[in-house]
Amino acid sequence: MARGAARGRHYETSLDRIGLAIGTGGLIGGAIAALLTMISGESSPLGILVALAAGTVMTALGITALAIIPWTFLHMNGRRGPVSAALLGGVIGFVLFLGGQTSGYGLFVMPLMDSRTLFFRWASGIATSVVMAAITAGVGVVMWRVAYRRIL
Repeated sequence: MARGAARGRHYETSLDRIGLAIGTGGLIGGAIAALLTMISGESSPLGILVALAAGTVMTALGITALAIIPWTFLHMNGRRGPVSAALLGGVIGFVLFLGGQTSGYGLFVMPLMDSRTLFFRWASGIATSVVMAAITAGVGVVMWRVAYRRIL
C-alpha cells in the first residue's frame, strides 16, 4: 500500500490539471523574470512584458523537461503529496542554479582564480542556490496544489 494511502490520503490528477499546473509554474517563473527585469532598471512596459512572456515560456519548458521523469516516477510510487512536490522542486532548483553559478560544477572553462577565491565562489553559489531552492520548492507546492485533488 502506498504511504499516502495508508493515512487515508490519496491524490489524483488529470491531464488538464497537469497542463494547468505547468502553466501556473511557468507564469510564476515569468513573473519572477519580469520582477528581476524591473529591479535591473528596465522601465519600458514592452521590455517588462517581453520578460514576462519569455520567462513564462522558458520556465514552463524547463519544468516540463526537468521534472516530468522524476515526478512520473514519484507519482507511480504513490509519492504524490506536497512534501514530494516541494522536495523535487527544491532539488531541481538547487542543482540547476548551483551548476549555473559554478561553470557547470567546474566542468566548463572557469576564469583563473586562486583556491581561496574558488572556495568563496562555491560557498556563494551554494548559499544563493539554497535561496533559489526555497523558491522552486514553493513553485512545486503551488503546482502540486493546482494539479492534484485529494480522494478519500
